[in-house]
Amino acid sequence: MMAADDITSSRRMRTDSAGESERSCGFVQPGGHGGSGDTWRRHIVRQLKNRDRNQSDSFQDLIHFYSRLLDKSSWTNGILSRRPFTESSSVSSLLNQNDQLKKTTGELAFQVLELQQQIKIKLLVLDEQDSSLLAERRRLAGAFDVRQELQGRAVQVQEENGALKMEYDVLLERQKGAETRLREEKVREEQMLEDMIHLKQKAASRMNSRNERRSRAREANLQKELQSAARSKVAIDSSSSAPTSRSTSPKKEDQDKSAEPRHTRLFRSASATSPRILTSIRELFDRKRRGHSVCSLEEDQMSPVGICLSARVPARALQVLEAHEQGINTVRFSSSSDLLATGGTDRVIKLWEVRAGSLTHRATLEGSTEGITCVDFDSAGCRILAASYDKSALLWRLDDSVPKLTLTGHSRKVTAARFSPLLHQVVTGSADRTIRLWDLHRAACVQVVDVASYCSDLVCSENFIISGHYDHKIRVWDTRAVSCVQEIPAQGRVTSLDLSSDHRQLLSCCRDDCLQLVDLRRWSHERSSFRAEGFKCGSDSTKAVISPDGCFLAAGSADGSVYIWNLSTGGLETRLPDKHSSSISAVSWSPSGEYVVSVDKSRRAVLWSDI
Repeated sequence: MMAADDITSSRRMRTDSAGESERSCGFVQPGGHGGSGDTWRRHIVRQLKNRDRNQSDSFQDLIHFYSRLLDKSSWTNGILSRRPFTESSSVSSLLNQNDQLKKTTGELAFQVLELQQQIKIKLLVLDEQDSSLLAERRRLAGAFDVRQELQGRAVQVQEENGALKMEYDVLLERQKGAETRLREEKVREEQMLEDMIHLKQKAASRMNSRNERRSRAREANLQKELQSAARSKVAIDSSSSAPTSRSTSPKKEDQDKSAEPRHTRLFRSASATSPRILTSIRELFDRKRRGHSVCSLEEDQMSPVGICLSARVPARALQVLEAHEQGINTVRFSSSSDLLATGGTDRVIKLWEVRAGSLTHRATLEGSTEGITCVDFDSAGCRILAASYDKSALLWRLDDSVPKLTLTGHSRKVTAARFSPLLHQVVTGSADRTIRLWDLHRAACVQVVDVASYCSDLVCSENFIISGHYDHKIRVWDTRAVSCVQEIPAQGRVTSLDLSSDHRQLLSCCRDDCLQLVDLRRWSHERSSFRAEGFKCGSDSTKAVISPDGCFLAAGSADGSVYIWNLSTGGLETRLPDKHSSSISAVSWSPSGEYVVSVDKSRRAVLWSDI
């Protein structure tokens, strides 16, 4: 109760001091009446109350504890005043209570100090939070500025995108128009090409009919001449060759002539069976037949081909040379064995003369726009055929470096091209899954055979075509019926085919690192397999060959070695290493049986022999 009175008195003192300050400042008008002075007084009193309230709130806990302490103290004093002091136990208990009160008062004072220290710490933390809040507000204002700038840039980019979209739409419309015009031009081009071909065919037919009429007229004239010559009579005077006597009188001579019978006989100025007439008729028909042909009379003649009785197994390299500027894909000997052709990815065919165990460059055949995949000589050895990556096959004469004929029609690369045993025909196989038969007289495709798989290689015999494919099958085609008569299964993807010189055995090389020899004389097609340790088929176009005597097989491996098998024993005859630095792509055995040539992907060609 004393504490409450003290607080009330302190408040009164503050109010009185405030009133005195007001009066001293002259805010109160004389007479003590209300007005502006009362207003200022109330305002100052309100401010003082607010200050008192704010200050008392900070020490409210202390006041509360102090009031409790005062209450306990007054309660203790009242107890002591009501009880007598004669009892020693009561006095001791009271003393203990006083000690406890003192302890409690000290603890409360310590708690007050701790609370004040915590208040200071919290005030510091609050200041730090205020400063960080101010920094965050500044950052937020900067972020707002950046956001506004980005929004402006986004609007600008959207406008630019809109302009680009409009330009794109315009270009798209132009492209569509250009594509439409291109299609129209292509249609016109195809139509013009068809019209031109039609006109060419008409002109060719007119020319052929004109030439036919001329040849018939010449034949009729020749027949008439022959008939008139056969009917004509020639008088022969038998005495014209005898010596006459100058003493004989003309009169007597006339009488003698008139008296002697006149000797006459039929004389044929030219016989229809005479060699001269036969030669002229043959030349006439040859000129007629070759009027529109790409072949010459010399090319039509078959040259004799030597027969190899025993092939030599090569034992050493006679010559190693860099034959091309890029990798070599194919190699082939001519039928006379004195000429070699190589073709590679550098788009040329090189001809080499084989003399005395060495290769000498003879000529370079150009004209292909892409790499060469296969080469083949005709039976006469005066023409060469090549397959190319440019979807065509090309024909050269050996005395001309410019192609004499280009066969186009395949839609993908041509992988094989061979001369047919029939004159003036060639066969091509392609990655477009077709096999085509071409007539060189007309320079046109006469047969197209659709195949179910990629054609990797083919060989030709009379009336038959044998092709190897990626679907692990070898197909036999009858050109007369234009149909597949038999399918021979293989153990892997077929990379090459080769026929023996007697056309009785077929060699196939597959990607399963195995060579198979098929006997074509038997309907069951008995097969023999040839493998060797270390032999590996290096690519999808690796070429293997049969020796000209049919006793050996030769193939190049991915390790750069040439492997040769013996057909009689079925085992490996020999292995020729260390001359190639990369995978061997093709091997060719000369028809004479004397030489073997191997080529690889690193431009190298090696001539092998047993000499």
